[in-house]
Parts: sequence; structure tokens; C-alpha cells
Amino acid sequence: MSFLINALASIFVFSIVIFIHELGHFVVAKKSGIKVNEFSIGMGPKLFSKTKGETDYSIRALPIGGFVAMEGEDEESEAEGSFSRAPVANRIAVVVAGAVMNLILGFVILVFLTSQQNAITSRTVSQFHEGAMTQQTGLRVDDEIIAVNGRRCYIANDIIYEFARTQNGTADFTVRRDGEITQLEDVTFETYTDENGYKQMVIDFYVYPTEKTVVSVVREAVHWTMSLARTIFLSLVDMVTGRVAMNQISGPVGIVSVISEAASVGLKPVLNILALITINLGVFNLIPFPALDGGRLVFLLIELFRGKPINPKYEIWVNAAGMVILLGFMALVTFSDVTRLIF
Repeated sequence: MSFLINALASIFVFSIVIFIHELGHFVVAKKSGIKVNEFSIGMGPKLFSKTKGETDYSIRALPIGGFVAMEGEDEESEAEGSFSRAPVANRIAVVVAGAVMNLILGFVILVFLTSQQNAITSRTVSQFHEGAMTQQTGLRVDDEIIAVNGRRCYIANDIIYEFARTQNGTADFTVRRDGEITQLEDVTFETYTDENGYKQMVIDFYVYPTEKTVVSVVREAVHWTMSLARTIFLSLVDMVTGRVAMNQISGPVGIVSVISEAASVGLKPVLNILALITINLGVFNLIPFPALDGGRLVFLLIELFRGKPINPKYEIWVNAAGMVILLGFMALVTFSDVTRLIF
């Protein structure tokens, strides 16, 4: 029974994220007069298909992707309603619509989750554990944490994330104390080594709760959305600089494992994971890398400023090369996921 629940939770999360992304492309394409040949959720063999008007709506066997196949999207087409013949502004709107829908979905989920909390977590220190190292090395009650290690923190989650990125058990704080901005260098935390061999910091202080209002809930959800969006860029930087090892990065297999764990706890953790995935998908898709929406957006922006498109064959070659790189990276991450699950 638990296996069935975990499987359904994983399919639910992937399907919602994919559906909302492709729905964005689909709706804007239709509004722009672009012909959509197929709107598919999933990849691989078709399980269900129904044609309505000019579009074939299908569900495919593997819930790991989806697509909106537009006339003239990847080849030259002189047909009426061709993507390549649409005004460049319309094509830009179609390309970014999927990511925008992902961000909107994430924001709506976070509004709901924030509204379900007893109170909103502030960034102001309320009390310390007995003998707290952070108190001994500079932090005080009523300090409002503005930044950690030079990076601005808008919500409590930002503080936790920066603590997770701290590697030596010390952090530099920027706090508001008695109405003035104060810099605290080398605030020290106690550390321990977890069961996986990673060093973890002991967070030895608490913060005040903040009363919920409509305004505070929406503001918290906005900041939470921005925080999750920023996470993907920081994660990429950490990966490139070697701060995060490749075996700590998760792909579809690792994500399913996390969703399964969340499903065993309840709906709210699943919604939390859903918000994280949909926001990260939206941001990741806008990265200017070939084969992603962001890569296509670069070509469209070049066309907008040049007044004429780049030769389509060059775009096809670049996107094909980007797809090979992405598939190779995905295979590497999946292998890492499977290895981690086994050992």
C-alpha cells in the first residue's frame, strides 16, 4: 500500500509540473495564432490520444516529460499558423510562458503552505540554547539577521540554506541591532558528523514568530518563491566550484526517493517538494543553454535586435549538441542516484 501511495505521489508531482509547464506554451501559442499539432503529457509510447480541432491531445507512458509540438517549430514551414512565421514577440512569449506558469504554480502553493502555518518565522533571534556557541561568539537576542556570509536573507529559509553552504562551522553575519547595521565576523557553531560522513552545524538559537495577515502571507510567499529560484543558481555555482560533489546532486531517481519520503509524512511535505521542483524547473528552463527554453530565447532575442533570424540550421545544430550534453549529464546524475540508493 505504501509503495502505491509513493508511486502515485511521484506521478502526481511530475505530472502537475510537466502539465502546467506545457500548458503555458500551449495557451500562449493558441492565443498567438500558432498551430499546435500535439499537446503531450509524458514521453514514449502513446497510452491515450484524442484529436480535437487541429491538435492531437495525448498521454504517453513515461511521466518524465512532455511537449507541445508546434507547426514549424523545429523546421522551416510556410503553412498558415507556423511558429517560424509568427512575429518574434509572439514567439518569445510562447517560449517563456512555460517557465512563467511553473513560477506561478510554485507561488500559489507557497501561499497555501504559508497560510497553513501557525505563524510566520521571522529572522530575529529570540533565545539561545544553554551555552550556545553563537551567543558566545557575537550573536545576541533581538538581533535581526539581514545577511549570512554576505548574501542577503529575506526569509528564515535563506538563513538555513546559507548555514548548509557553510563548510568550516563559522559564518559572518550582518544584523540589525538597536536600529543599526552591525557586522559580526566568525560567529562559531558547534559541529558534528552525520551518518553519511558530512559535517553538520548545530543551530543553537530560536527566532520570534510573526503574526499572520493577508499581507504578511503573500509577502512571505513572494520571498519564499524568490529564495527557491535563487537556490538553483547557487547550486550551479556550488557544483562548478566544487563546493558540492557530483554525488550530492539528484536527478529523477533521487527526486522520486525524496517524494516517497515526503508522501509517507503527509500532503504538506509533498506540496513543499512540488513547489521546489516547479520553481526550479521554471528557472532552470530559462538558463541560456542550448535545448532549453532559455537557449531558444537567446536566438529569438538575437533575431529581435538583428531584425532577421539566424540560419535555422545553426540553431538546430546548437540545440542538438545541447541535448546530447543534457542527456549525458542526466545519465551521470541518474547513475549517481542509483548508486547512492544501493550503497
